Amino acid sequence: MKALDRKLLRDLRLMWSQALTIALVVASGVGAFITTLSAVDSLALARDRFYAEGRFADVFAGVKRAPLAHAERLRQAPGVADVQTTLEQIVRIDIEGLADPIIGQLIGVDLRNPPRMNRVTVASGRGLEPAGSAARAGGTIDALVSAGFAQARGLVPGSQVGALINGKRRTLHIVGTALSPEFIFAGMFGMPDLRGFGVFWIDREALAAAYDMAGAFNRVAIKLAPGASERATIDALQALLGPFGGREAHGREDQNSHAMLDNEIKEQRVLGTVLPSIFLGVAAFLLNVVVSRLVATQREQIAALKALGYTHGTIGAHYLKLVGVIVALGLALGIGIGERMGTYLTALYAEFFYFPSFEHHIAPQLLVVAVGVTLATAVAGTLSAIFATVRLAPAEAMRPPAPGSYRRTLAERLGVKGLSPALRMVLRNMERKPLRTALSIGGVAASVAIVVMGNFFRDAIDFIVDSQFNVAMRSDVIVWLAEPAPAGAAREVARLPGVTQVESGRDVQVRFVHGHRSERGMIRGHGAHAELTRIIDVDNREGSRLDDEGLVLTDRLADKLGLRPGDRVEVEVLEGHQRTLSVPVSTTVREMMGLNAYMERRALNRLLQEDELATWFSLAVERGHESALLEASKALPRVVGAFSKSTLLRNMQEVSARNVRIMSSILTTLAVIIAVGVVYNNARIALAERTWELASLRVLGFTRAEVSALLLGEMAIGIALALPLGMALGLGLVHLISGLLASDQFFFPVVIRAPTYAWAAIAVLAAGTASALVVRRRIDRLDMVAALKTRE
Repeated sequence: MKALDRKLLRDLRLMWSQALTIALVVASGVGAFITTLSAVDSLALARDRFYAEGRFADVFAGVKRAPLAHAERLRQAPGVADVQTTLEQIVRIDIEGLADPIIGQLIGVDLRNPPRMNRVTVASGRGLEPAGSAARAGGTIDALVSAGFAQARGLVPGSQVGALINGKRRTLHIVGTALSPEFIFAGMFGMPDLRGFGVFWIDREALAAAYDMAGAFNRVAIKLAPGASERATIDALQALLGPFGGREAHGREDQNSHAMLDNEIKEQRVLGTVLPSIFLGVAAFLLNVVVSRLVATQREQIAALKALGYTHGTIGAHYLKLVGVIVALGLALGIGIGERMGTYLTALYAEFFYFPSFEHHIAPQLLVVAVGVTLATAVAGTLSAIFATVRLAPAEAMRPPAPGSYRRTLAERLGVKGLSPALRMVLRNMERKPLRTALSIGGVAASVAIVVMGNFFRDAIDFIVDSQFNVAMRSDVIVWLAEPAPAGAAREVARLPGVTQVESGRDVQVRFVHGHRSERGMIRGHGAHAELTRIIDVDNREGSRLDDEGLVLTDRLADKLGLRPGDRVEVEVLEGHQRTLSVPVSTTVREMMGLNAYMERRALNRLLQEDELATWFSLAVERGHESALLEASKALPRVVGAFSKSTLLRNMQEVSARNVRIMSSILTTLAVIIAVGVVYNNARIALAERTWELASLRVLGFTRAEVSALLLGEMAIGIALALPLGMALGLGLVHLISGLLASDQFFFPVVIRAPTYAWAAIAVLAAGTASALVVRRRIDRLDMVAALKTRE
């Protein structure tokens, strides 16, 4: 073994605790990077593979009723490579022994002509068979059910559920569970609700017979030809489907499952980039401090090596090798952590997104990037410190470094009185090395910021739930109809058990056009003074009251269309009697959810030149009567579904509360590692630099506690300064993350509550206390004789 390699091993043995804490910080950054991005890559890989195997369509459209023969005309539209028509209906689902409202989407499968797109993969049981699948004895229909809903509700092949199909109760006999690229994510209102929403595939003939839709379709999927323009194809489809009550046509980006999956991938890529950058930056700082101290204390050794003929490059490479060993340890730990945590995160994804196969996969290029970025960061953080010393001439290196220049502290110069000698010594030492002091404070502040950010998600979700389910949605139940009905139907709904108040609303699918800009969306018609369903802005204030004329747009929709209050926007109605209308913009509102537009319901009906129509009703229900109301609503033929706020909230919190706790715990752990790494290393370095000074004070009669106060006081002041700075940095980091995660569908409001700041302070103080105890123990064991020996 070479002499320099033996020296390397000796140095590592002497500084093992510092090397370990730095390696842990490196491992945290690498682990966070690999965990997040490997899980996201696995998600994207499973998606792309399933899309290819299931031949996921590119464009989707809905109609009220169109003849099957019309599919041939659709094939002639520009950019169309293939067309597939289906029959789909939304129905009420009943499971024996459960009162929860459940929505089912029935999809008719042509068993004689298997689907070419959006293929269904049987996960368990068997597939649908022509013989006997249309109707069993007593009107029972064979069905495949979505695997996620089946798992959430405990359904297996052989189970039976009830379905209210066109006003008649039928029994669905589950023959198997299934997966489809259309329903990787299944939920209503853009929320994961596997317990309240299920997809059922049944024989098309049975579904057509129930709704008198023989020889017709109401949904169409399109595969685009290579190089085709999606926008041109959608426009052509709108024109061809318009006479048949065409309701909408959109690409994948607006398909619910794809949009949620794509949004999750984008969000996690942001988090997988920002967080590791912070960790690796702190690791580079720690390496710089430790290596700087190490080479400074080995000036004589460096001079001796030069005298023996070692070159600058050889000595520099020796110290870079030391850095490399520490970083290699961190990389090994980080890759191991990334693999385990990535597998765990992939398992969490599997609770929301369902694929035929979904395994955790770490791409080789991800490892290459992790290693390359980490090494580059470490070398960049230590190179200047290493070469600043190894470039010294041997004679100069043999001499001890010049003593520090001390002067009166800033507080003393400002005339502050009453400073104790110990405090003046601490402040003078901190001011003597301002850059290192600032970086130390910055490192601790970074850990505070990470704890704040980790718990921010919990605060934000609590705020969102309160805003959407308590402030905006004051109703207990919302029922919606298959088709617009006279608003007088509210009287029929008001007679349901326990109803104390009813408000009518109407939704209309439209496309907004302003100049060359356009956006697909929906106009939500509310009452002018609605109390059960209100428009609320991001600050939980009522956004705007609706007038009798214009639209209220969310600020994001207005920005995308280039609109301001007072402008007029062209509105293309995409359902019923399709036409284009010009509507003024009254005002805008800053909301959390989506690209929404609102209008007073009666004004909306007048604009459409239609009678007083409604598509949904908000209900306030007496406590204890909700189950009876939901049961009674099944007898109303117009009601196609019911939404129970309490049930959806419960289903969401079962999953989201746990996942938020997991995320907060992980980020808090990583932040504590940073705090320990920064505080402990700075204390150990200060102890090494001031050993002679501290030993001298002990000889002069200072107690262990007084000597410890000089060293640990610097640590305490640094933490005290880092806490408010870290809280400010945390707020800035939250604003950055919130901005990066913002999308058309949603953005996180910046809400940080006092307990989050308190928890961040507690976590960092605990890390600092633990580090202080370790350093205090070393001070107590200080060998004064060895420390006072001079180098002469």
